[in-house]
Amino acid sequence: MKIGILGLGLIGGSLGLDLRSHGHYVFGVSRRESTCTKAIALGSVDEASVEMNLLTAAEVVFICTPIGLIIPTVEQLIAHLPAHVIVTDVGSVKTPIVKAISPLWENFIGGHPMAGTAESGIEAAQRDIFVGRPYVLTATATTPATAITVMEKIVTQLGSTIYHCSPQEHDRAVSWISHLPVMVSAALISACMSESDRHVLQLAQQLASSGFRDTSRVGGGNPELGTMMARYNQQELLRSLQQYRRNLDELINMIEQENWTALQEKLRFTQSSRPKFIDD
Repeated sequence: MKIGILGLGLIGGSLGLDLRSHGHYVFGVSRRESTCTKAIALGSVDEASVEMNLLTAAEVVFICTPIGLIIPTVEQLIAHLPAHVIVTDVGSVKTPIVKAISPLWENFIGGHPMAGTAESGIEAAQRDIFVGRPYVLTATATTPATAITVMEKIVTQLGSTIYHCSPQEHDRAVSWISHLPVMVSAALISACMSESDRHVLQLAQQLASSGFRDTSRVGGGNPELGTMMARYNQQELLRSLQQYRRNLDELINMIEQENWTALQEKLRFTQSSRPKFIDD
């Protein structure tokens, strides 16, 4: 197939590497000429340009821009596309994107590959980043069956596990396991930095090891991405943050009351629950 990728960062570049390895011809579009040159040199795309009209020949186009640029990008792009072209995105929020784009483009299907690294940019692109990872497709009642079938075939080639759900279900689910952790992790770092004794703060920074590294990683990530998660998934993120606050208050109360039995039971519950989300 001829596949277009608009946005040649980590995800877009990685998509290109894998799609080309499966025999697809890949067009890439980026805002910067230097990124286009790098993408060709790295083997992420066959052709690249800063002009959207390069994608006119594509059969499927992946929108891999930051969340806030997805809708305006599609609004510009569709002027260059024949009506049969399938358009999809990789944004981590789906409801506002699907709601805005579906009326504009019949062959649109929202998507979200649950994959990535702490790095960014075309230089961070890597092969097989999607293998074994969830890939969510958020088709609606008006999404053509042919578009769903084509996307399922492509996602299967990437080695991902396909999940189908509504945009609303997706956003509520990812608020728990993706967006809430970013905010909790950011709050952890901020709380640590509020230590008023400079010597103690420096000592804590020197002693920080694997536990702090694991729990602070996503809070130390891309600020723009974290802000976009909150902005475009505001209601679901607030819901999960409020529930988190209630659980935190519960822990504070147990410790203040020295209710060690209740605390141990709570920690036993969390110990047994974690494998339902992550299997180490």
